[in-house]
Order: sequence, then C-alpha cells, then structure tokens
Amino acid sequence: MSEPAVSVLLPVRDAAATLAACLRSIARQTETSFECVVADDGSCDASLAIARDRAARDPRFRVLELPATGLVATLNTGLTSCRGRYIARMDADDLMHRERLELQRAQLEADPELAGVGCHVRVFPRAGLSDGMRAYEAWLTSLASPEDVARDVFIECPLAHPTWLVRRRVFEALPYRDRGWPEDQDWILRAHRRGLRLGVVPRRLVSWRRGGLSDHDPRYAIERFVACKAHHLARSFLPDHPHYVLWGYGGTGRALRRALAREGRLPSHIVELHPGRLGQTIHGAPVIEPSGLAGLDGPIVVSVAGAGPRGQIRQALATLGRVEGEDFVCAA
Repeated sequence: MSEPAVSVLLPVRDAAATLAACLRSIARQTETSFECVVADDGSCDASLAIARDRAARDPRFRVLELPATGLVATLNTGLTSCRGRYIARMDADDLMHRERLELQRAQLEADPELAGVGCHVRVFPRAGLSDGMRAYEAWLTSLASPEDVARDVFIECPLAHPTWLVRRRVFEALPYRDRGWPEDQDWILRAHRRGLRLGVVPRRLVSWRRGGLSDHDPRYAIERFVACKAHHLARSFLPDHPHYVLWGYGGTGRALRRALAREGRLPSHIVELHPGRLGQTIHGAPVIEPSGLAGLDGPIVVSVAGAGPRGQIRQALATLGRVEGEDFVCAA
C-alpha cells in the first residue's frame, strides 16, 4: 500500500464486544487514502483476533501487538507506526460517520494554519444519559470555530478525543504524556500554550459511547481534570501573576481555587453575587460584588458552571473593557 493521506490510530484493550463494529465504520469511509493502525495494548479477550481478521481481509488495516503498557504508551508507540500526513484518533467502542475522514481532511487542507480539527459527537446509548453528559454534548456542539475552541479551552476538553484529526508533524513535536490526569485535555492545553490553532468540523461525525475508560479510571476523576486545568493556567494565563481575581465561589470555583493554590497562585479578591458571602474574607481574599472590579487590576479567572451564567459574566466584563484571553479567562 502506498503512503496514505490519513492514518487512523486505534488503541485497543479488551474491546471484543465493540471492536468489529468500530472497524466496519472505519472501513466504509469515503476517504480513499487511509490506513488504520490498530495498537493492541495487551488484550486478554478476542480483540487481537478480531483485528487480525480484519487486517487479513483488508490491507488498509495493520495490527500492532503490544504488551500491556497503558493508553498513553500505546498511543505514542502507535504514532511512530503511522505513515499518513494526518493522524485521526479513534476509540474501539465508538463509531465514525462514513464522511468523517474526508470532511476533516478537507478542512485541514483548506486551512494550513490549523494544527488539527475535531468534530461534533452524538453520545450513545441515549437511555440513562445523565443531565451532565447531555449538557456536555450540547456544549461541544456549540463550538464551531478555532476561536470558540481557544475561548473555551479551560472549560472542558473542547474536542472529544476520538474526533481528532491532527497533522502528523504536530504529533511528532507534541506526543502524549502521562501526568496522572486526562491525556487528551493535557495535550489540548499544551497545544494551546504553544499557540496552535485547533478547529472543528461542525457536524456530528462520531458516535461517542459512554461507559469506557474515562468512566472508571482515576485519571479521569473530576479533581484530576481540575488539577490539569490549574497546572496549565499557572503556566499560560498566570505565569507572572502569583495573585488573581476569582469570579465565582460555588463548588466549581472552590475546587479551582484549591488546585491553583497548589500551583502557588492565590486569589487577591473573590467576586460573588451570593449575599451571604459578600463582605467576608475567604482564605485571605475579600469577597466583593462585580462593581468592585472597576478599581482592580490583574488577571481574572471566571469559574462558574453553566454556559448561561458564563455568558452573562463575559458580557459584564466586556462592558468593563476587559478582553477575554488577555484580561480574563473562563475555567469551569
């Protein structure tokens, strides 16, 4: 097989129940120049046999039989075997729309300044889907441009991992790393710190199954997401600022304050609307109402849950002449 335009990197660990359907969704892509590198991470079930059977019937599929070293090591090993100019991520329990690779490749080729793109997702199965996951799906769907991704990069991971299509040279310069928190969020935030532009094909091109590794692995616990965000906030938005203004002291704001304190960043003031908190001092920071910002300088970290409240705060800060990304960021 000649060198493909796209390499699909598919790590597998004990995914026999879903792998065959995933491979079928890849095989039917309208993109004609692709390969799929199945990197088996020491599976103990029939995953390896399923992958080998597909590869025996379809030369576009290649199988790497690897020892069980974990997801990050498997991804980085798989990257070294990918030959395409673009590398698409996929998970063994998900499904891709038949036009996914073609549409994402077209967007990267139309905009050479993009380092990579994602797409929208449909989470499944729908039965029993939590309100939180429905809200996350809706938030992902609200992002439609590189500007949207950059603006909301500290809210959650703005591009679902199995939707990525990234230029190979970018992955070569920025491989995955294991820091005990979500490897995809860590990668996105490192890319953001380097000034890389990441876009979105605003169509639902991946069916994203819940109930996988992210639902039970301790690296994907909420406090690890917050620790990852705080680590990167301290090194990007707050590198020269040991103090910042924190807007919001609900559960979201309290968790981020604790995580930023571990990074040596402390709030000088806390902005709140709750009448029971106004006028108090919390961890040495006086609690003020939004009007009190007029006389304050320094970076502002907005940490409130919900797109509606964040939108209102963004508008209020813009009215005060504060520029998002320069004077303030939103970090849920």
